[in-house]
Amino acid sequence: HGIKQFIHIYNHNKHRIDRCFKWGDEIEYVIVRFDHKNKRVRLSLRAKDILDIMYDREEREGVNRQVLWRPEYGGYQIEATPGQPYGHNNEGNGDYFMHNLFNTVEENMKLRRREMYELLDEDEALICMTNYPRLGNEDISVPFCRADPLNSTTGSIFASDGLTYTGHPRYIKTGQNIVERRGRKTVANVPIFKDTKTPDPFIEIFNDKESSRAAKVDHIYLDAGVFGMGMCCLQVTLQATNVNEAMVLNDQLAPLAPIMMALSAATPIFRGYLSDRDCRWEVLSNIMDDRTLEESGEKPLKHNKYRIHKSRYAPINTYLCESNAKYNDNPIVYNKEYYDEMINAGVPQPLAQHIAYLFIRDPTITYREKLDQIDETDCDHFENIQSTNWQTMSVRSSIIFDKASHRQSLSDKYPRKIGVAALNTIIMGANGANWSFNTMASLTFVA
Repeated sequence: HGIKQFIHIYNHNKHRIDRCFKWGDEIEYVIVRFDHKNKRVRLSLRAKDILDIMYDREEREGVNRQVLWRPEYGGYQIEATPGQPYGHNNEGNGDYFMHNLFNTVEENMKLRRREMYELLDEDEALICMTNYPRLGNEDISVPFCRADPLNSTTGSIFASDGLTYTGHPRYIKTGQNIVERRGRKTVANVPIFKDTKTPDPFIEIFNDKESSRAAKVDHIYLDAGVFGMGMCCLQVTLQATNVNEAMVLNDQLAPLAPIMMALSAATPIFRGYLSDRDCRWEVLSNIMDDRTLEESGEKPLKHNKYRIHKSRYAPINTYLCESNAKYNDNPIVYNKEYYDEMINAGVPQPLAQHIAYLFIRDPTITYREKLDQIDETDCDHFENIQSTNWQTMSVRSSIIFDKASHRQSLSDKYPRKIGVAALNTIIMGANGANWSFNTMASLTFVA
C-alpha cells in the first residue's frame, strides 16, 4: 500500500508549479533546571506540561499563531517552528523582500524565547545544545529518574524510560520496537578521547552481561534510543519550484551534508566523557540501527530477506536526477517488485530505485487506527516507511494531496508544519542546523 500511495502522490504532483518562495526553520531546544546552591544543572522533564499550554494557545489563535511548539523524543526537549512559512504572504523575491524576511526570522526567534520564558520556572532555562553532556549519568533530571534495565522498554543500564517524552506513544514505542526487532539492545561505541590522565586502556566494567559483551575497549558505551534521538538540531525548509528542481537541489546539496556536519560539529561529550568524535551522526546511526544479525551480515540469511549494508539512519545511496544516474555506480539492495511497479507507473528510474531501497525496511511503529486507508488519498503507509529512513537526503510526502508540495531537506528531522509537501528530500548532516528547500519540490538542509 505504501508504494501505491507514493505512485499516486508522485503522479498527482509531478506537473505542479509553485513560484512563491516559502521557507521555514525548526529549532530544537533543551530545557534545564539550575541548582545554584549545589552548582548542578539537570534536565527538566517539563516538555509535556509546557506543550499542553502551547496547544491550548494554538487552538484558540488558529492561523494567527506566530509560533508552533511540538514535542521531541526526550521529555526535556521541545521544538519550535514559525506558525506560517516565511514568505507565505509575499509573491516577490526582490531585495526588500529578502531583507524583510531576515528581520522576520530574527523577531520570530526572539518571540519563541519570550513565550517559553513566560512558562519556565525561575531556575529553568531554554538552551540550544546538541547533546546534554551528562546524559546517562546518575541524578541528571528533575524529577529524578533512575535507570531500571529489567523493567524498561530498552533494557538500558544508563537511561530511564522516564527521560523519553510521554505525551505521545510513538517515542517510547519506537525505541522499544527497534530493540525488539534487533533481538538485542541498541549499541553505540564512541571512541574515548585519550588525554594525559585517561586510563590506557580505557575499560568499563558492567554487571550486565549483554553490555559487557557489546562495550568496546577505549570506547564510551551507549545503549538507548535517547542517546541518539535525544540530541537536538536546527532545520530549515525552503520551497523549490517543481519536482525536477527539487531533485536537482537534492543532488547538488548531497556533497554538502558531510561538510556541514564538520562545520557544525558540537557534540564532543557523551555520558560525561570526552570523546574522540565531535559529531552526533555516528551515534545516531548506531543507536537507530534496527537490523537483525542476519541483515547486518553477522549471520547467514535464514529468516530475513535482505543483507542490508547500512543502518536506517545513514548516508544516501543514490542521486535522484536522471542526468546523474551514471554516478549511481555502487550496487544497492532494493525491493525489485516495488521497483518494477513504480517504473511501470512512470516514476523516473533513480527515484524508483531510491524508494524501493527504503521499502526493504519494516516500519518502526504502526497505528491500528491507520491500517485501513484509501491509497488514492492517504499517504500514511508510505510515510510510515519514508519518515523512519533517516538519510543524509530523503524524499518525503504529505497527507494533503490537493495542496501538496515537494521538499528536500539537509537535516536529521523531517520538516513538519512548514507548508504541506508531497515530496520532500531531507539532507541529514550536521549537528546543529538544517536548511531545506520546499515547493512542489522542497529541500531541507540540516546541520
